[in-house]
Amino acid sequence: MDDVAVVGATMRLTTGNKVAIASNESFGGWTKTSTDPRLCAAIVDRLTFKGTILETGADSYRLVSTRAKAEQAATT
Repeated sequence: MDDVAVVGATMRLTTGNKVAIASNESFGGWTKTSTDPRLCAAIVDRLTFKGTILETGADSYRLVSTRAKAEQAATT
């Protein structure tokens, strides 16, 4: 995740615009890609404040496809 892109998205949220963000990682895992855990916590706080969180509970088609291709390439 690009910290700059997420900060830009959170700034737009405060102006009344709607933003949809999709992630294969739970909020707790966002610190793996963010360089600053405090920044990550602030971003999650701003994204979830007065927000609606939809969890599908399903794996992403793209993620499953990419993993399958990687496994196939590793075995050949």
